[in-house]
Amino acid sequence: MAPLIVDIYAAQVATGITARTLRKRLSRGTLTHHGYDHQGRALIDLNELANTTHVKAA
Repeated sequence: MAPLIVDIYAAQVATGITARTLRKRLSRGTLTHHGYDHQGRALIDLNELANTTHVKAA
């Protein structure tokens, strides 16, 4: 599956996981960091996140 790169706030909306928790996972290395967007927000792969957690239904 191709990566779906989003910022941590979009990931928060999609999954219900707080941005704070996502930042912790990035710092611990349990989630792959994919750089920063033009506003300095961390970018992550939403597909990777969905594979490692239970995602709420849309």
